[in-house]
Amino acid sequence: MTEPDYGAPERKFCRLDAGLTLSEGARVEGYASLFGKTDSGGDRVERGAYARSLAALTTAGRRVKMLWQHDPRQPIGVWDEVREDATGLYVKGRLLTDVAQGREAAALLAAGAIDGLSIGYRTVRAAKDDRGVRLLSEVELWEVSLVTFPMLAEARVGAKGSMPATDLCRDLASAFEDARRLLAGR
Repeated sequence: MTEPDYGAPERKFCRLDAGLTLSEGARVEGYASLFGKTDSGGDRVERGAYARSLAALTTAGRRVKMLWQHDPRQPIGVWDEVREDATGLYVKGRLLTDVAQGREAAALLAAGAIDGLSIGYRTVRAAKDDRGVRLLSEVELWEVSLVTFPMLAEARVGAKGSMPATDLCRDLASAFEDARRLLAGR
């Protein structure tokens, strides 16, 4: 038996029709992973793949992290519920609007500019089928991120929410200003 590799996590992106919703300006829920769907990276997550990891997190009193674009320096909220069901990995949580990136994420979700969820994980057990698809039967889940680009091309997300127009405009202006400064610094 080899030692586990605790290096950089792998990532899977997911979008699905009406799968991600934003309500009350900061509550987010949807599916971060779908069972039985092969993504553009040639991987398919199988039912039960998250069970052991979720149980270990619960036993340790820890939670799956909510990050912005997989950046460990940018936590943007908390996942209050992470569970497997017949469809996939369901998540429900809150964006922290007291955090600048949390406010921006809420505004971008409400506007439909961001519509994806992505998991950060480490593969524990996997095998390839006769077509070369990697079947992930056990993964160690580290985080679920809100992201721009998902890997499941056939799926879409509907983001809904209510945020006052003045807050939305202010937050979008702030996001554009941050992007302008970033680009000017290159």
